[in-house]
Amino acid sequence: MPYLASENEKEILKFWDKNKTFEKSVKERPENKPYVFYDGPPFATGLPHYGHIVASLMKDVVPRYWTMQGYRVERVWGWDCHGLPVENIIEKDLGLNSKKEIEELGIKKFNDACCSAVLKYTGEWRQTVERMGRWVDMEHAYKTMDIEYMESVWWVFSELWKKGLIYEGYKAMHICPRCVTPLSNFEVTQNYKDVKDLSVVVKFKLTNAKEKLGIEGNVYALAWTTTPWTLPGNVALAVGEDIDYVIVRTIDVNKRAKDGTIQYDNLIIARDIFNGLYDKDPKDALKLAFNIGYARRMNEGEEVIKAPQILKEVKGSKLVGLEYEPIFEYENDLNEPVNAQPVRNGWKIYEANFVNTEEGTGIVHIAPAFGEDDMNLYKEKQIPFIQHIGMDGVISNENNIFRGEAEKFVGRSVVPRAKGKENEVREIDIDIKKYLEDRGLLFTSDKYLHSYPHCWRCDTALLNYATHSWFVDVDKIKDKLLGNNKKITWVPEHMKEGRFGKWLEGARDWAISRNRFWGTPLPIWRCEANSSETVANSKCGNTVVVGSVEELQKLSGEKIKDLHKHAIDEITFKCD
Repeated sequence: MPYLASENEKEILKFWDKNKTFEKSVKERPENKPYVFYDGPPFATGLPHYGHIVASLMKDVVPRYWTMQGYRVERVWGWDCHGLPVENIIEKDLGLNSKKEIEELGIKKFNDACCSAVLKYTGEWRQTVERMGRWVDMEHAYKTMDIEYMESVWWVFSELWKKGLIYEGYKAMHICPRCVTPLSNFEVTQNYKDVKDLSVVVKFKLTNAKEKLGIEGNVYALAWTTTPWTLPGNVALAVGEDIDYVIVRTIDVNKRAKDGTIQYDNLIIARDIFNGLYDKDPKDALKLAFNIGYARRMNEGEEVIKAPQILKEVKGSKLVGLEYEPIFEYENDLNEPVNAQPVRNGWKIYEANFVNTEEGTGIVHIAPAFGEDDMNLYKEKQIPFIQHIGMDGVISNENNIFRGEAEKFVGRSVVPRAKGKENEVREIDIDIKKYLEDRGLLFTSDKYLHSYPHCWRCDTALLNYATHSWFVDVDKIKDKLLGNNKKITWVPEHMKEGRFGKWLEGARDWAISRNRFWGTPLPIWRCEANSSETVANSKCGNTVVVGSVEELQKLSGEKIKDLHKHAIDEITFKCD
């Protein structure tokens, strides 16, 4: 009977194990000649697959090489125990469908369930790693849920804090409405999908067009968006200061189709986009809305429908300062603040350098709560801030902003796709389109295929959403990072200036906090006591960052045995 190679491999593994060959290869090298090896740990909530085995092979070859060069290469296995992958598994096991249901169950119960499940497949992992012949210490494996490991994360955070590299911010980030937490820029790039969304071109009625532009009759600025669900948060429009715009007089084709009425509107759009419509396909939605190329035989007594006519050409700078009517009704008087921002700066046209004429209309709808450019314009111009959607993706009226017909959207989610169109448009977008149609504010609509980010854990479409987070100030250390990268020997070499180097050049401030449960909490304590010695009813706000278990024990006077959220949420201490 032929001798199987697999039997030979098993005999070698037994020999290594019996003679402690791996352990000797480490101990026989001098302690003062180390080669430091860091290994990113895998999750043990699933079985090892091809990708793990390939990475494991590389992580075995390199340490072996340096061991053969006489270096002491200690390598210890680890288990990644925290994070959304574990939470998503437990949510499914417990039949939970939202973050709110986790809170109702109890954070301790949920975290205990996570803890009991994270090492489910350690036996299978060990068998696979040993069978492939990898040398690594699995007897003393560390776990990211161990108090010692979590404490090391606290130490790193506190060191960054001391160096002034941590700050609290309110920025536009991508959030997952299913997991109710922000994602890092890297996580966002993990799962883009081509999806169809409903794009609309909205008519924003100007209130001072005659005075500013000398145009009689109704004048509308046309703005395009692929996220109609953000329109209740619209507070401004943006144009390019040096972009040429045209005011076009044309028939309202929607009104004529609805009741046969002949009505002409004056519409503002970027000149290059309007001129380009003549070369578009006859079925192009924007071309049809402008009635370009329309021709038919007129019946006796019918009014002749005129072709679109350019009344005036203006620079974007001429449009800046024009005011328009909000497309939704708000509870607040226009002289009162919305979310503590002066409304006098709202529902106007502003100049912005991010506006272009590559697509859309050359006029951008601004909703500061739902986009980085929008947020930056809000900060620069002090325009209103209306965040009508919670982090769970549900429209709320928490600040009593909406009134009238707009209130009917309260309680609706912006996440679900329309019934029978699960791979197409959002249900809420269809209803907002109907809302605009009923008010004569919809110019045109179309389905728009684009690449859109989804949560890499639960596959839910993400929302670009202004939210609170804690950040590492990468900008402060970017030059140092780039300099250190030049000192590294990369294999393959092109990674240095290529993929990794380019990534470093574009690195942005790192959002490190998550609004979840099973992980290492940030070690931040903030005083919420009233400080009557300063301003009446104000809060102290003193912030303390803890760097170790010992430090927290000294501050609180309590014995600390666990650093998870459910264990430390109740830990308090006196403010200085």
